[in-house]
Amino acid sequence: MPISMPVSAHWLVRFGAALLLGAAASGCADTAHRVVGAVTPYKVEVVQGNFISREQVAALQPGMGRQQVREILGTPLLASVFHADRWEYVFTLKRPGVEVQSRRLTVFFRDNVLERVEGDEMPSEAEFVASLASKASRRAVPVLEATEAQLARHPTQPDTAPPLEAEPPAPPPPTSYPPLESAPR
Repeated sequence: MPISMPVSAHWLVRFGAALLLGAAASGCADTAHRVVGAVTPYKVEVVQGNFISREQVAALQPGMGRQQVREILGTPLLASVFHADRWEYVFTLKRPGVEVQSRRLTVFFRDNVLERVEGDEMPSEAEFVASLASKASRRAVPVLEATEAQLARHPTQPDTAPPLEAEPPAPPPPTSYPPLESAPR
C-alpha cells in the first residue's frame, strides 16, 4: 500500500533534495578550478612574417632596386597585384603570457627603384633578442642523475633467470634467382 504525503511535505522533500544537490555541486566547483589551474595545456608560440631590425631599415637607401631591397629585408609578406609599387612587411609574435608584438613596414617603389619607407619604429637586433630572453619562464631544471646515497637506497636485484640459448643461425638465402622476364616465344 503506497504511503501518501501531503502536497506541501512532498514539495518540501523535493526542495530540500535540490538544495542539497546545489550545495554539493558548488563545493565541487572550487575543486574543479584548482584542478584546471594545475593542468594547463601547451600553448604554441606563433611567429608570422619577417623580423625587420633597425639596422636593416637604416641600410635602405632611396634609389635601390627591388632585388637589393629583397636581399636586405627578405621576401615581403604582402606584394599585391593591385599595388605593384609597394611591398608590405608585417611581423607578428604571439607568445603565451606575453603581449602580442606586431610591427609593420611598407616599402614604396617608383619605376622599380626604392622611393620611401614607412612603418613602425623597429627595434635593434639586440633589443629584440633581449625582449625574447626577458619574457622566458625560468623554471628550475631538475637534476637528472642520482647520487651514490640515492642509488644505495634502491639496491638492484641479482638476475636469477637462466641465460637464453642462442638460436642457430638461419640458412643463407638462395643465390640463384629466377629470370625476371620469360624466354622469347
